[in-house]
Amino acid sequence: MKKLLIQGADVLQCESDRCRILRCHDLHIEGNRITAVAPSESAAAAPDVEVIPARGLLAAPGLINTHAHVPMGIFRGLAEDVDIETWFNEYMWPLEANLTAEDVYWGMQLGLAEMISAGVTAVADHYFHMDRAAAAVDRAGTRAALGWAVFGSQGALGVARTASFAEDYCGAADGRITTWLAPHAPYTCDDVFLAAVAAEAERLGLGIHIHAAETAGQTEASLAARGRTPIGVLADAGVLDRPTILAHCCGVTAADIELMASLPCGVAHAPKTYLKLAMGAAPVLEMRAAGIPVGLASDGPVSNNTLDILESLRLMAMVAKHEAGDPRTLPVGAALTIATRESAQVFGMPDDLGHLAPGFLADVILIDLGGAHNQPAHDPAANLVYSTRASDVRTVICDGRVIMRDRRLLTLDLEEIKARVGESVTRLSQRVPEARIQLYRP
Repeated sequence: MKKLLIQGADVLQCESDRCRILRCHDLHIEGNRITAVAPSESAAAAPDVEVIPARGLLAAPGLINTHAHVPMGIFRGLAEDVDIETWFNEYMWPLEANLTAEDVYWGMQLGLAEMISAGVTAVADHYFHMDRAAAAVDRAGTRAALGWAVFGSQGALGVARTASFAEDYCGAADGRITTWLAPHAPYTCDDVFLAAVAAEAERLGLGIHIHAAETAGQTEASLAARGRTPIGVLADAGVLDRPTILAHCCGVTAADIELMASLPCGVAHAPKTYLKLAMGAAPVLEMRAAGIPVGLASDGPVSNNTLDILESLRLMAMVAKHEAGDPRTLPVGAALTIATRESAQVFGMPDDLGHLAPGFLADVILIDLGGAHNQPAHDPAANLVYSTRASDVRTVICDGRVIMRDRRLLTLDLEEIKARVGESVTRLSQRVPEARIQLYRP
């Protein structure tokens, strides 16, 4: 069994909206689990232990992206300065008509390279051709919760597609891949389709990953057309009886929050997308006060432009303060608890991820706070929320394996990836609205 020793790091631990830094500690790893976190020793390590010197570095849990469309990075920059309806109908869904399975494979690798470089070790991805996305995850050495996205217009074949992928790939990549069923949204899936997906999730013992109440306008439209909010639609269809990742929830009502609090769901929060598409602000404080877990997310690289969870962390904290009109809102400890323990809960692995303690999976990032923008480092936790950059991440370990060392990717060939994506740029950028894969009409 492979053994690692991360030696002399300052270790970040967060729980219950409080954080502490364990100064100059060692992290002992055997296989893919942390076995001990203890004050650093000067004694030489055993010959069978790989030592990673980390004095002066901050060790933090690998970041978790709780909702993304990672391969969408191949369309980055093609849908700027438009409203959400135009974004879907005139840009994104016509562009996605160009997608091939190999586009997803290389686009997924591109996004994984970006995320590894930014300290993200796990992603909940909701997209198409997910067998190829799984192959990219296997190659990268990261962790992923994958769902094959389907629309109600696909009928029984769509239900079978998302369910069969989930059944076939759960536990793939040496257990680093978990799977979820992935209907797109209540406004693209009718009640019968949603109920069929929920029944398959129950049969397979798996969860569901879905967009829900993305804007207040969607909630109003659902009330007018169905007499229920999007959350009510999902509850009535049985979707929320299963563990559920609800993406966005900017349009949830107080009654929705009360209902969600009684069900096994968590919310993936992607503040940069909301700001960029003027979608409104998700009620993070109200949801958390009700006991609903909230996790950080990037959403796709066309509505966000990056897959940087540190950026999402910073924006989440500042938007919450702005919305409340109170700078005391969502303090550093709470923000970092969301980024670690709570994101792991939304991701479906609360007892395995998001914490550097014995028994947890060895997903660890080492961050250099020595840059001018982080100095003096009076409070490393505050640095992490407000001043640390993705490029400050030096080394990344996932499942006990070093996948980036001193900023050098060890599992992915970025130059090859960029070249392969570059070969398809002209084809991928063709936009024919009549060929769109779906119509946005909430």
